[in-house]
Parts: sequence; structure tokens; C-alpha cells
Amino acid sequence: MVRVRFAPSPTGFLHIGNARTALFNYLFARKNQGKFILRIEDTDKERSKKEYEIAIMEDLKWLGIEWDEGPDIGGDYGPYRQSERLNIYKEYAEKLLKEGYVYKCYCTKEELEEMRKTAQEKGLPPGYSGKCRYLTREKISEYEREGREFVLRFRVPEEKIEINDLIRGKVIFEGEHLTDFVIMKSDGTPTFNFAVVIDDYLMKITHVIRGEDHLSNTPKHILIFKALGVDLPYFAHMSMTLGPDRTRLSKRHGATSVRAYREQGYLPEAFFNYIALLGWGTSESREIFTKEELINEFSIERCHKASAVFDPEKLLWMNSYYIKNSPIDRIYELSLPFLKSSGLINGIDENKKEYIKKAISLEQEKIKTLKDVPYLIEFFMKEPEYEKENFDKLINQETKGILKEIVEIFERMESFKREEIENIVREFCKEKNYKTSFVFHPLRFAVSGRTKGPDLFGMLELLGKAKVIERIKKLL
Repeated sequence: MVRVRFAPSPTGFLHIGNARTALFNYLFARKNQGKFILRIEDTDKERSKKEYEIAIMEDLKWLGIEWDEGPDIGGDYGPYRQSERLNIYKEYAEKLLKEGYVYKCYCTKEELEEMRKTAQEKGLPPGYSGKCRYLTREKISEYEREGREFVLRFRVPEEKIEINDLIRGKVIFEGEHLTDFVIMKSDGTPTFNFAVVIDDYLMKITHVIRGEDHLSNTPKHILIFKALGVDLPYFAHMSMTLGPDRTRLSKRHGATSVRAYREQGYLPEAFFNYIALLGWGTSESREIFTKEELINEFSIERCHKASAVFDPEKLLWMNSYYIKNSPIDRIYELSLPFLKSSGLINGIDENKKEYIKKAISLEQEKIKTLKDVPYLIEFFMKEPEYEKENFDKLINQETKGILKEIVEIFERMESFKREEIENIVREFCKEKNYKTSFVFHPLRFAVSGRTKGPDLFGMLELLGKAKVIERIKKLL
């Protein structure tokens, strides 16, 4: 059975690049009727925080990514937090120590810094010199009497390491470029490179799908797998996610976390759809997919080697597409938190529910994110404010006279429906020989305080005869 995992560190909110890694693993698992595992890599005691772990899980659920095993639901291969697996890492480290694959290194920080400087002066890459690799028993005893702390280092053999990456094809690593690396720190916690291999082995992970920034770690992982005497998983290293300027995605490009886009009012299905297309696509370059379609279409073979470019404008377009094509009931429900935070509503008033839904539906074509909703429907909910510049531009003696006549027409109307309002106002323009824009613009401004907005006559119908007349008279 296919078993894949997403293993975030709870040191911050879910980054767009990490969300894409989670999504590709999820799609691959679902496509192959496999299992998707959530594992929390929280051995960084200083930076790991419980609130980030909770936030990451909330954001994954918001995206529509469900896991089959994880710290919150358990499973047959737990625990699923690395901080709860320290005894397991210690056991396997001691095993590799006994078998000679790793050794104790007593080098101090000062000695390691001297090695780094020496390598730099010789034009060599920084790395461990192997100083403690062949220590005599006498030297080990001396260091232990001194109370020196030690780390455990893996003995890297001088051999070529080769993998057949499912995305990148054959990748070869020359052994001489890899120096002995630490698998256990002096405080007894594992390094990332060691813990991830032990976890992948014990959790029976079949495919390791991750970003290409982990490609350089892969030879270390392969060496540990081989030392354990177990089969390697398949590796697939996805392209990096870059900003529009083709540099690594960072805060200078704007929001980089899923949480930030949630708070801006993006729909989960739009975000799910968009990030699925970062470094993957179909032969016909299709862009809009349902979740089920993405699961059916997804394949590792169609992942691109070239870096993916995150385009906020494209995401915004896709989000507006999903909003335009969503049922108004759903957009209303999703807009409620934004309407509350803006102060337009205090709670769910059932008497106003249908009115608000109709107001949103009039503006639905213009909504790019849910955060736009309060501004777009604000004048439906409270009295408009008239900006002096637009007032001076649109309201003069002639337009005041027109508005007075419009009020008199409206007052005589028994039914105040959209079609009837439009017919009667257009007829007025024709009789008086006015251009429609000369009448429509002041009328819109008088009623909404704005020069742009939804369909004028739909807006007038929703506001209602009494409110429309009241606002025009107030402006006059």
C-alpha cells in the first residue's frame, strides 16, 4: 500500500510551499488508494510551539486535506510527534553505534570552527575533518574523564550514491563531497536527517515526496537506510516555489502563509486548485479543477522539474472565479465573519439575512475576496457618506431639479420592481431629452454615495421605495 507523509515543523504558520508539499502527497495518496500521514517534527525545542501545530492542522483542514494517521487521531505507527519518539531514536542510534556505522565525536565548538576556517582557506567546502573518527581507547577515556560532551557522527563511506528520482530521474552524489555528519546531538535529541529516516522506516513510508531543497539531504538519508539494512522508499523532489520575480518566495512578495490568505477572504477550493497547479499540470493546460478531478488527474510523472512561480494575481483571479460561481448562500455564510469584524452586523439577524444575501448577489461579480464584501454592500446597511469632490461634480442646480422630479415619479409608483423602475426612468430621460448617464449618475450617487456599484435598478429595488426617496431628499 502507498504510504506518504507530510511532516511540518511547528515553528510558524503553514507556508505556501509546505502547503503544496502536503497537497501533492495528499493527491498522490488518494489517487493510489493509499494512506496520507501527518507527522509533527517538533524536536526544535526553542522554536516549536503548540499554537503553530494547532494552526497548521486547522489550515490543512480548511484546505480540505484530511489525514489517515496523525497526532490528533492516532494510528498504528505512532506516536506522530517526534518529541514523543526520543527513546526510539536513542535505541536506533545505539544500535548503529554498536555496529560501527556511527562514532562518538568529542570536538568542541572552537575546534569545529577552526576546521571550518581551514577548509575555507584551502577552498574546500565546510565539513567535518574526521578528527574523532579513529580515536584510540586511551583518547576516548581522556575525553570522558574531562567530562567532554559528545555527538554521534555517521561514518560516510567513500562511495558514489545514486538515486532514481521520480521527478528528476537519475541523480548521482559523489561520496568525497559528503563528510561525516551528526545524527544525535549532545543533549540526546536527533538531528533532522536521522529522525526523518527512522520515522519513515518505522511508519512504512513508501514514497518521500518533498521539495528539491531536501535533495542535498537525500544521500545522508540513503546511507542511514542502508545502515539499517532496509529497503529505500521512492524519492520525488518537487521544484521550488518562487515569487513573481523568480526569487525564493518570501515576505517581500506579500503574504506567504495559508493563514494570511484565509484572513484575506480566499476560498479554500480556490487555494487548493491554484497551488495544485504550481509545478504540475495536465497536457491540455487546464486551470479549473474540482478536488475530485485533481485526485483523478494527478500523477508524479506530470510534475515539472522547473521552478514553480507563485502569482498572487492569478490566485486572485481564480478566487474571484470561484466566488462568482458559488451559491449565494455559501458566500453569505463565509462573509459573516468579515461583516461582523467590519461592524456592519453584530450577529445573525434572520430578518436581515435575505436582504444581505440579495445585496451580496448584486455585487457578486465584483467580489475578488470575501474581505471585499463589507465595503461593497456597506451602503445597503447604513446611510451613505457623500464625498465633496463627487458631490461637486454630480450635484448642481440642474441635477437637483432632475432628482426632485425623479422623487415625484417614485412617490406615484405603486409597485417598485426593477423592470418598472428602469422603464419609468428611461421614459423620463426620453421625454426630457436627457442622456441616460446624465440622470443615472446623480441618481446612483444620491442613493449610494458612490459613482460605481451594482446594477442601478436592482439596487433601487432592494433598497426599497421609502429608503430611496428618503436618501434622495436628504441629499437635496
